[in-house]
Amino acid sequence: MSRRLAAEIATLTLEHLWLVLIAIGVAALIAVPGAIALTRRPAWRRWVLGLANILQTIPSLALFGFLLPLPVIGGIGRHTAIVALCVYALLPILRNTLLGILGVDAGVLESAVAMGMTRNQILWRVELPLAVPAILAGLRIATVATIGTATIAAAIGAGGLGVFIFRGIATVDTSVVLAGAVPAALMALLADEGLEWIEKRLSRA
Repeated sequence: MSRRLAAEIATLTLEHLWLVLIAIGVAALIAVPGAIALTRRPAWRRWVLGLANILQTIPSLALFGFLLPLPVIGGIGRHTAIVALCVYALLPILRNTLLGILGVDAGVLESAVAMGMTRNQILWRVELPLAVPAILAGLRIATVATIGTATIAAAIGAGGLGVFIFRGIATVDTSVVLAGAVPAALMALLADEGLEWIEKRLSRA
């Protein structure tokens, strides 16, 4: 492997990682508070989860295409890719956070109420700490999926490892495709193993 190719792989890998981290971070900032709100408003759950499910079924390339002509969030570049990646990351984080909070044992909640805890204290001291493993499971699923989906972001000029994949397809060069696919797969495996390890450690705590 030439130094130039190695340097390009390193640069595009960092671009790819940056896209994923921003998308997952923004999605978590939306999904976790959203899930908390849904635990307090059961009537909204069906509609919000239904909408998230519908957005999840839209093919990624089609979603990029839908976003391109939109003002502010659309256009060629990373910002459009980040919006699309956030949309795909929302559902697993939202659903797992919701299931984690709703899955807290009723006896534990009754004990917290008996101790005189307020609703906010129960949320922060009981529900969220007990829901952390479920939240991390949602983050793990979202992160691994986002790493794969982010390769398509190269189609709208967002950079990342998809640049190699599209270049390899255009030139019918398998080695160039692998230069993008292999680092993306390794990134997904490392993210999955790392977050699973954290999840298991917290589950035992």
